Amino acid sequence: MTGIVHFETFLLAGILLNITPGNDTIFILSKSIGQGKKAGIVSALGIGTGSFIHTVLAALGLSLIIAKSMLLFNLIKYAGAAYIIYIGLKMLLDKNQLDTDITHTNEDINYRRIYRDAIITNVLNPKVALFFIAFLPQFIEPNFSKTVWPFLILGITFITTGTIWCLLLAIFAAAIFRKLQQRKTVSDYIHKICGIALIALGIKVAFFTKE
Repeated sequence: MTGIVHFETFLLAGILLNITPGNDTIFILSKSIGQGKKAGIVSALGIGTGSFIHTVLAALGLSLIIAKSMLLFNLIKYAGAAYIIYIGLKMLLDKNQLDTDITHTNEDINYRRIYRDAIITNVLNPKVALFFIAFLPQFIEPNFSKTVWPFLILGITFITTGTIWCLLLAIFAAAIFRKLQQRKTVSDYIHKICGIALIALGIKVAFFTKE
């Protein structure tokens, strides 16, 4: 007895939601295109880790508290938006990063920082928190709504399918732009576009409101 109902429907809906472009997609693409395949893979794993944190918070009821508190909601929203904009500005203005990214050497790219940035941008996105507390309970029996395991099972299932999709996205995006990145002028433009995309994403998060 897991307390989960209509699991097949949840799985299909989850896959469809995963492949729908969103904030995480933009972040992963910017890293894959700007810093190579490994950076994209690391960012996808970071997004998955952030989603797992959201799953645990939803299971413990903390996300519901955040959703009901306008102050906490706004604090998290603006903190997340500011952090994403900071990453975008750094990518847009850091010329040293542009030069090292062209060679894609492991020594030049800080994968630990990329992983950390992916987690933070996901965790500080209140839209993700609202999604987990609104979507997961629809597939949990009322008698099990106060237990942790159904949330964890559904959350891990959603994260697994989402991570697989994000990894494929990162690999193919990096492969497509690999040759372009070998030319410095084109690489510079790619980084600028990625930086602008992240800044726009941060602005989008800042203006997100609860319906």
